Amino acid sequence: MLAVDDGSDLPYIAAMTKTEIYAQTAREIEAVLEGETNVVARMATVSCLLHQAFDDYFWTGFYVVDPEKSEELVVGPYQGTLGCLRIPFSRGVCGAAARTGEVQIVQDVHAFPGHIACDARSQSEIVVPVYAPDGKLFAVFDVDSTEVGSFDAADAEGLKTILDKVII
Repeated sequence: MLAVDDGSDLPYIAAMTKTEIYAQTAREIEAVLEGETNVVARMATVSCLLHQAFDDYFWTGFYVVDPEKSEELVVGPYQGTLGCLRIPFSRGVCGAAARTGEVQIVQDVHAFPGHIACDARSQSEIVVPVYAPDGKLFAVFDVDSTEVGSFDAADAEGLKTILDKVII
């Protein structure tokens, strides 16, 4: 017999907290990535599953440190509209995360000095540094929302927990 999703679980999903959604998504990511060693496949999967988990994720993905230009990020696997191709460490929210090594939570990107508007519909943003096993910055994980004030400490914690397991 074929099971049909009638949407009956939607009220349950809508009632989940951010923390619960991150925990559930982390379990899904871990299950899908089990045994996968290719870092691009791992990043693409993380971007996809996180993008699908949250309605307010408008752009979700990685900017990787360019091995030929150590102070520049180049777009990696992502979900959403066209992203900026390159971002110097000296500019924007992604650059600030790469430069400082700290999570950047920006409630209103238009108030952030030097914000790079890859898509004018972006209103808030969170960027999390991602480190390689040797402790060097490998990438940043960037999420944009079309709503002001979308991100908080729960997002930072949930994303850091997931991203700590991405690079192997």
